[in-house]
Amino acid sequence: MATTVPTFTAAQVRAAEAPLLAAGVPLMRRAATALAEVIAAQKPERMLVLAGPGDNGGDALFAAADIAAGGVPVDILRTSDRVHEEALRAATEAGAMGIRLDELDPSAYDVIVDGILGIGARGALRGQARDAVTALLSASAVVIAVDLPSGLDADTGAADDVVLAARTTVTFGAVKAGLTRREGPRLCGRIVLVDIGLSLDPDDAVGEAAVAERRAG
Repeated sequence: MATTVPTFTAAQVRAAEAPLLAAGVPLMRRAATALAEVIAAQKPERMLVLAGPGDNGGDALFAAADIAAGGVPVDILRTSDRVHEEALRAATEAGAMGIRLDELDPSAYDVIVDGILGIGARGALRGQARDAVTALLSASAVVIAVDLPSGLDADTGAADDVVLAARTTVTFGAVKAGLTRREGPRLCGRIVLVDIGLSLDPDDAVGEAAVAERRAG
């Protein structure tokens, strides 16, 4: 049964994260653990992780480590020269394999994890990220978005035409306003909200959203 929760802007979420990050609270590990649980519920047989340069890429890679450690074949396609090195190391040590864009077979996967961009990104996907998503638009795999579908504006819900529509969006700390606006509902699918310990005042909310599931991180 859906639950209605407040929505917040990207700036509000980042401000709520800041003191916890400064205190060394492992927000990424909390997020990744919950993400891995959502992925595992799909019982993937072969998984692709699209890993971008920021925290969403790190979340996806740490979750990939958990899934690969369970014996599932996991491929990692880096969409940027930069990547969260600790998370990548954890994933590869657990058995995940890196692939190049020219090796990508969209039909090979039953689950795709979109960890390309996070709430700090604006505008359309570019470069290898855009090429990878374009190649995957016709894939039949279940897409799980990390925090929000990459290319969807976290505040306005605006989106380019090259965005992977998610079956499930696993969002952390709070539902971002863009998930409920403009293209957000079409692209985000069902919303799973993960509590990672942020302090946000409902009186400061900019809207509300129905979430399919709430879980602790």
